[in-house]
Amino acid sequence: MLITNVHILPMVGDEIADGWVQTEGARIRALGAMPAPAGQEETVDGGGALLLPGFIDAHSHLGMWEDSLGFEGDDGNEETDPVTPQLRAIDAINPNDACFAEALAAGVTTVVTGPGSANPIGGQMAAVSTCGTCIDDMVLRAPVSMKMALGENPKSIYHGRNQAPMTRMATAALIREALLTARRYDEDLKKSQNDPDADPPEYDAKCEALLPVIRGELPVHFHAHRLDDIFTAVRIAKEFGLRLVIVHGTGAAAAAERLAAEGVPILSGPLLSDRSKPELHELTPATPGILAAAGVPVGIVCDHPVIPQQYLGLCAGLAVREGMSRQSALEALTIVPARILGLADEIGSVEPGKRADLVLFDADPLTVAAKPVMVIAGGKVVCAR
Repeated sequence: MLITNVHILPMVGDEIADGWVQTEGARIRALGAMPAPAGQEETVDGGGALLLPGFIDAHSHLGMWEDSLGFEGDDGNEETDPVTPQLRAIDAINPNDACFAEALAAGVTTVVTGPGSANPIGGQMAAVSTCGTCIDDMVLRAPVSMKMALGENPKSIYHGRNQAPMTRMATAALIREALLTARRYDEDLKKSQNDPDADPPEYDAKCEALLPVIRGELPVHFHAHRLDDIFTAVRIAKEFGLRLVIVHGTGAAAAAERLAAEGVPILSGPLLSDRSKPELHELTPATPGILAAAGVPVGIVCDHPVIPQQYLGLCAGLAVREGMSRQSALEALTIVPARILGLADEIGSVEPGKRADLVLFDADPLTVAAKPVMVIAGGKVVCAR
């Protein structure tokens, strides 16, 4: 496919005011300034539209809480055990949920979706395309992260059951206990591999799931709103050498410079919700801009279904209204979350070799009236008007 007459915002390198993009299969083959190369069989005239990489929401629960359903479609929280690292999002995601099509039509081509925040350790998140019918064909990386949670949510779930964790102390202690157990399991496993006289440890599904976490191979996405919870996540990450990402970070603006110095990425949002619980007291759409200005890597997220997935661009527009630069806001929907997820070699920018996930707008994509004129996922036109 050859897309011509487009204003390319590649997110890496200089924008091209009058350009073209060529795809081959599911990948971007080349791009440049007009005139476009001749001889392409399938050519699409972009009519001067803006062309960007497909939007990325790095924290969602798309397909885990299905639209218009109750318990029958609620597969996001396994509230029977506070430590469940062995749970896999891909076993619960329903790609036939109508919200996938709505996300795709809004230009959101990739989401990270998975367990909620009921458990201190909730399970394995997955990065998936929003285009497809079988989740196995939609996976970009699974697992892409391990979900852990601090603050009010685990407390509120288990307090009513008179079961730990009922305090922030117990939440952190359960996480430490699981990580220490996995570390010992790993030591015993390595010893058995190197010493023929040493028996391997008895198989433990939880420890097996945590091995890539304690080895630094799999990032931990820590649900944390309040600033003290954020620093608890930082503390635990330092203790165990974890690759840390903060999800939400509602109170993070108060320590933006310190978090930047610590190198802590933040997936900021949701920005449109009400302050429905105490730890959301400091919720404001100004937070992403404050963090980005301080040098914190920031991705903007919807936390679907808290904010419906198709309003990701609108959330970024609110951040711009409250002081974030337009360029930073667009980067927070594309290349920055791709880097945070370790997927920047696949998605997040318009570059040769990357997935041909592209979105075309005939208006500013961060405004309420904006709707893509075309969405391309994996090199195929999936939405057009």
